[in-house]
Amino acid sequence: MDTLILKLVLTPALIGAASLAGRRWGPTVSGWLVGLPLTSGPVVFFLALNHGAAFAAAAAVGTLTGTLAECAFCLPYAWLARRFGWPLALGVGIFGFLAATLALQYLVLPLLLLFLLIIVALTLTLRLMPQGSGAAQKAGPPPRWDIPARMVVATAFVLLLTGAASALGPRLTGLLAPFPLYASILSVFAHRLQGSAAAAGVLRGLLLGLFSFASFFLVLASLIGRAGIAPAFAVAIGVALVIQAGALWVLRRPARRQERQRSEV
Repeated sequence: MDTLILKLVLTPALIGAASLAGRRWGPTVSGWLVGLPLTSGPVVFFLALNHGAAFAAAAAVGTLTGTLAECAFCLPYAWLARRFGWPLALGVGIFGFLAATLALQYLVLPLLLLFLLIIVALTLTLRLMPQGSGAAQKAGPPPRWDIPARMVVATAFVLLLTGAASALGPRLTGLLAPFPLYASILSVFAHRLQGSAAAAGVLRGLLLGLFSFASFFLVLASLIGRAGIAPAFAVAIGVALVIQAGALWVLRRPARRQERQRSEV
């Protein structure tokens, strides 16, 4: 019952905060924010509470591996959004994620080698993302049900995945944990309200945020079996926040450059 209450409180609070940040600072920052393990982190935390540290460690390795499937979502969506509507872009992006997840079940590497592969994949995906993905449209007012609907969907996902964990096993549960739920919601709303450029901004921010995501699960998978649940999560969160701050600095660099240029004119 205690974990159920945590799921019902923590998950909607996280997606609500991310959604409000997107409205305040724009779609790219919103994507950067959801690069944090906002659903997968709670999933592994609840798995540790319900199934033990060994189960959670195996799930954390699966989630770390699943970072590669996020790349298979972002790149097709961003390119298709330039010429097509959000239903096709989203459908192909989700297909890319699921196809990559099926393939990644057979990828077993030492943790550090897996982490290096993920860093290379994220860097390459960022370089392959389309630049200037169309002119941004003026954002219309979002519907009133927008944020509550996001909260409900995100909470349902966490409840469903943690409830099915025993049947799925730790690795497949971990691989499915990075399912781009927040990214899909934020990208689609940005695409509908502001155009393909805004959707690509969400995805570019997400990819930058995934560096901290991968670091979080590397630390968690390494420590949770030896140090325990609370210390492992504390260290992983600290590492993720430091790297996420660096990603934000990279994300804001073009804006700072434009400000300097305007001040020099």
